[in-house]
This record gives sequence, structure tokens and C-alpha cells, in this order.
Amino acid sequence: MFSFFESEQIKRIKSHILNLGALAKIDGHVDSAEMNYIIAIGRKNGLKQEEVRSLLANASTAKFELPANDSERFDQIYDLVEMMLADGIVDDNEMDFCVEMAAKLGFKKTIVGVLVRKISMGVKDGQSREEIKQESQAFLQL
Repeated sequence: MFSFFESEQIKRIKSHILNLGALAKIDGHVDSAEMNYIIAIGRKNGLKQEEVRSLLANASTAKFELPANDSERFDQIYDLVEMMLADGIVDDNEMDFCVEMAAKLGFKKTIVGVLVRKISMGVKDGQSREEIKQESQAFLQL
């Protein structure tokens, strides 16, 4: 699915989009708010709406790409948590998926639950991404 000639950054972006898609599908359907969120993340990272939709439609052939640095890792788990909250319903399976993805992204298993809850509460309380990232640095050592 990923072209041989794509940059590592594009591969990581596409992997992130696929992770978001997997989270959206975990409750059995992709809500329009979730799809719009995934498309917005894709656009923010230089992908067209059609590219995002095509990527999600062909998700079974994708390969997971780790983010290049700690800041990207945090941004990816933040996006996953924010998307979990997009439809206004937090399903236990979605929460478990976010915790599992945080571990796969390389966060210590001992703190992934706390990290996901911290991001979730920060988003619900209207904090900015940067505020949440700064507050998380103490236990993440970003």
C-alpha cells in the first residue's frame, strides 16, 4: 500500500491515519464526526480527503510506522484520544484501544492508562494540546 518512494514522514502520517481509522471502527461503525476528524488530521498533514478515504478503505494492507520522536508520539496518542471523544460516547473498547496504542507507540506500560485519562480529561476540560503536553512531561519525560 505504501509506495516505495514515499518519505518516512508520509509513511508515519498514513500509519497514524490508519490507527485513527481502526479506533473509529472499533465500536462497529465510523461516525461522521469521527470520519471528519480523521480527514481533518489528514489535511493538516498534507493529505487530500480522497487520499484519506482511500487509505482507510484499503486498511488491511497497511504497516505500522513508529513516530520519529517523543513529540510526534504524544501528538499521535493525543489525536487518538481526541477522536475517541469525537462522537461524545467513550466506549470501553475505544479506551482499551487507546491504551494499547499508547503502549505500541512506545510509552511505558506503567503510565499509558494515566496518559490516556489525562489527555481525555484535559480535552473535556478545554485545555489546549500544548497545555496537556506540558502537564504530561513530568511523568512522560518528553
